[in-house]
Amino acid sequence: MESNVTTVNGIRRRWEEQGQGQPVVFLHGIPTDPSLWRHVMPRVHGARTLAWEMVGYGESIPEGQGRDISVARQAEYLASWMRELGLGRAVVVGHDLGGGVAQILAVRHPDLVAGLVLMNAISYDSWPIPMVKAMRAASGVVERLPDAVFKLVMQSFLMMGHDQGSKAREAFKHHWPHYQRHGGAAAFIRQVRSLNVRDTLEISDQIPRLGVPARLVWGAADQFQEIGYGYRLAYELRAPLDRIEGGKHFVPEDHPDRVADAVQGLLGDLNWAG
Repeated sequence: MESNVTTVNGIRRRWEEQGQGQPVVFLHGIPTDPSLWRHVMPRVHGARTLAWEMVGYGESIPEGQGRDISVARQAEYLASWMRELGLGRAVVVGHDLGGGVAQILAVRHPDLVAGLVLMNAISYDSWPIPMVKAMRAASGVVERLPDAVFKLVMQSFLMMGHDQGSKAREAFKHHWPHYQRHGGAAAFIRQVRSLNVRDTLEISDQIPRLGVPARLVWGAADQFQEIGYGYRLAYELRAPLDRIEGGKHFVPEDHPDRVADAVQGLLGDLNWAG
């Protein structure tokens, strides 16, 4: 994948890109970055795949200082970036917070969304999860944790969300360095403080009226985003849900083939697959 950077409205925007064809935009969550999609994007064919980095996350953590990095605001940052690149209507693929960003984008900027693929996504009142709420409540203490201690917290968080320890360790090697370079626990707490369930609740009544083709993939054993919310989304979007038995939260890293199949299937439905 090729790393790219541009500036839109005075904010540095970063993304990873590969392939050619109709655009497919991938959206990560917390505590990840565009490398979340490193095993998915090479499996998607006949499309221009772009993994966008949320403002205030990954290598863009410094861009989040002093800015609104809420999920709702991320949808606006995303829309302005898509318009700057002239992407037109894209298939938007979202995991975790990125799934919430995708839903808000589809509601508020329908001209940019040709279809949705959601997995283990925040929605309705499903978030923030208890662990994150606890960290936010103790944020004054957590943000001062030395890197050695916060590193253990991050490792534990990823272990809970992966099917296998080896997958969690691989993920840690990709996602931890951004925090290590850009503020550690303080950067994470800045992200956590931006989370407000209002962002998805405000658009929840619009989900059944979206009318865009969609597919869902969900780890049935996810402790962070329970599959019941996935079924509700699938019902309201009138979309199929691929249930991964034993799958946990980080399905793009643990089950990239299932995610890529969903994306490729939707591209086929749109007659975009090349």
